[in-house]
Amino acid sequence: MPVAVGPYGQSQPSCFDRVKMGFVMGCAVGMAAGALFGTFSCLRIRMRGRELMGGLGKTMMQSGGTFGTFMAIGMGIRC
Repeated sequence: MPVAVGPYGQSQPSCFDRVKMGFVMGCAVGMAAGALFGTFSCLRIRMRGRELMGGLGKTMMQSGGTFGTFMAIGMGIRC
């Protein structure tokens, strides 16, 4: 399959690069959302100190991984 060339002579990123970029962008957005919602939910049930950091980190990783996976699938469909 020939490589597509952009308007200034640069080549377009491969499908794998697009999926990878979608995953990374999704992780960033998901972790930011997880930080907001996780902080609110942990403080609501009165977590403090180490327990708060553990709960917040867990929420951020789960949210980032989930949203990153869906963004990667969406970018894969667009390839």
